[in-house]
Amino acid sequence: MRYYVVDAFADKVFEGNPAGVCVMEEWLPEYTMQNIAIENNLSETAFAVKEEDGYRLRWFTPGGEINLCGHATLATAYVIMNFVETQLNTVLFNTMSGVLTVNKINGLYELDFPAAVSEELPVTKEMVDALGTTPLEVYLNRDLLLVLESEEIVKNLSPDFSKLAQLPEGLGVIVTAKGNTYDFVSRAFFPKLKVNEDPVCGSAHCCLVPFWAERLQKREMVARQLSSRGGTLYCKLEDTRVRMAGKAALYSIADINIG
Repeated sequence: MRYYVVDAFADKVFEGNPAGVCVMEEWLPEYTMQNIAIENNLSETAFAVKEEDGYRLRWFTPGGEINLCGHATLATAYVIMNFVETQLNTVLFNTMSGVLTVNKINGLYELDFPAAVSEELPVTKEMVDALGTTPLEVYLNRDLLLVLESEEIVKNLSPDFSKLAQLPEGLGVIVTAKGNTYDFVSRAFFPKLKVNEDPVCGSAHCCLVPFWAERLQKREMVARQLSSRGGTLYCKLEDTRVRMAGKAALYSIADINIG
């Protein structure tokens, strides 16, 4: 089976977030897809199968299947547009989170995702102990969203991943602050899924973009994820939808031997 690794939200290889991509003629057993994701040991491996109105898309982390992933969606669209159906500039994906669209516009791959609604929570001692700093505010959607005082604190944060994994709230932990050069910055941690830090997390921006759009009174923003690899996202809020655009770089093409 053909297997691609694509660095998403990256200007060149070794930046952004690497995703594994398998575009298949028919579905593999779920345990096989999970084992492939474990073997790859990337934050996500995406599996896609052609349907009448687009592609069915699923995402697997080493710790299990998830309901939404931005960078692996971008990576899958990149593979389809460049290697599978090269005439396409738009790909529709049917997913656990509804219909997702990726458009290729002037060399950027733009994702159309649902905006996430967040509810405010109180700061707890467990959160402070896990982060090693006290957040200004805390919100919950699928993930915990913690607002920190400055870009420098986000960049230099060294959380206790075992304690993050024990927090009862949220699947992942997103930290964010107003940016110095960019509109806002963030980092994303998913130790519950056996991914300590996700280098560039598209799904996190489903809550980050509406949050910062309200705070900054801006509908269009440029965001930066401050992982060691780093990644830039060009973001726009449109009613209940979030648009995120970035580049992609092909790292490898291989064959998976699953017997």
